[in-house]
Amino acid sequence: MTIPMRIAVDAMGGDEGIAVMLAGAARARRRFEGMEFILVGDEARIRAGLEGHPNLASASEIVHAEGVVASDEKPSTAIRRAKKTSMGIAIDLVKQGKAGAAVSSGNTGALMAMSKLALRTMPGIDRPALAALLPTLGENDTVMLDLGANTEVDARNLVQFAVMGAAYARIALDLERPRVALLNIGTEEMKGTENIRDAAAELRTASHLRLDFTGFIEGNKLSRGEVDVIVCDGFAGNIALKTIEGTARFVADLLKRAFSSSTRSKIGFLISKPATELLRTHLDPNNHNGAVFLGLNGIVVKSHGSANELGVDTAIGFAAKLLRDDLNRRIAEDMGKFEAKAA
Repeated sequence: MTIPMRIAVDAMGGDEGIAVMLAGAARARRRFEGMEFILVGDEARIRAGLEGHPNLASASEIVHAEGVVASDEKPSTAIRRAKKTSMGIAIDLVKQGKAGAAVSSGNTGALMAMSKLALRTMPGIDRPALAALLPTLGENDTVMLDLGANTEVDARNLVQFAVMGAAYARIALDLERPRVALLNIGTEEMKGTENIRDAAAELRTASHLRLDFTGFIEGNKLSRGEVDVIVCDGFAGNIALKTIEGTARFVADLLKRAFSSSTRSKIGFLISKPATELLRTHLDPNNHNGAVFLGLNGIVVKSHGSANELGVDTAIGFAAKLLRDDLNRRIAEDMGKFEAKAA
């Protein structure tokens, strides 16, 4: 089946409003000339917003949706209204094959629930996982999964996450054999839960896969860039992600306070401005925006709710790259190899 190079954008999702979603899509359109869009939401508001983005308007179709999923809405409630909401319709366009991927900045729980129900998991995958790129001190970012889709997993799920994460890293990070590690409370083989130890034992024998399993990694090494894929359950992953985001904001706020504390500090800021700008850019979540639900029969990318137009552009860019490099085919091939070896 030919995958259309067309992105369905939930224009109504996110904290910043429809203007930011359209501005981000327009920015992405300038980077991907062949890309087409289906903008889902209030038709009148979308048409009004497109007046300022003629390049996007010429490459877009509008699909009206009368409903919007609220940021605090329960997934079970959102599912019942899926066919009338911008989020649900965007996902359904992927299911129908009219769009190759869907991008939304809306309610994460609702997006996950709707996506699982509409698209189902790929053969060989028991549960989808939420994966994202984290900035590091190394040459590349690091893929981390699961970031909240599954709070309880078994060893089989963790192994599947590792296979999917490695396939994603080969595309997102352009690596031939990504280094994969399991998040644990220590690096010794006897550390961690039984599920983590069993998953590690299975991955150590996975020489037939295009990945290098390096063992366990602790939380204090997540940003060192020593591995390319970090695998964990959604409970630990979500806590780790929020901790990293909070620490980044803490460092930024601390620097801002320090540099404004005195005249000498302000002069010091002017001298060190190039370095602080580099730090700000590196820690800016908009430059790493876009988490993808791996393991579904279709690509769904979650943009951060507070993303600006750069962040929306980044998320759409990820979706475009995953479409172009046929992520799901790569996952299917790797899972087929893994299942054949296990059999």
